[in-house]
Amino acid sequence: MADATLDAKYLKGPMPVLRAAKVLRGLTSGDKLRVLATDPGTVADFRDFCRENGHALISWSELKGVFSFTIRCTAPHSVEKAQI
Repeated sequence: MADATLDAKYLKGPMPVLRAAKVLRGLTSGDKLRVLATDPGTVADFRDFCRENGHALISWSELKGVFSFTIRCTAPHSVEKAQI
C-alpha cells in the first residue's frame, strides 16, 4: 500500500517525474509513492530518475494505457542534493 498517490495522467514529457520528485521530497525513507501516468515515456523516465536519485522503483504495470509506478523513498531529499 502506498503512503501517497500522485495522479499524473495526461501530463507529458518530464512533468510526471518532476511532480513525483516534489512529492518524494515530502516523504521519509521507506515511504511509498504510487504514480499514475499515461505517457509511455514515463517507464524509462522513472527508471532513470530512481536510479539517479537513490529511490527504488518497486514495481510498474500498465492497464488500458495507464501506467502505475510504485516508488520507495530510500534517500529523502536526494533530489534537492542532486540539484546543488
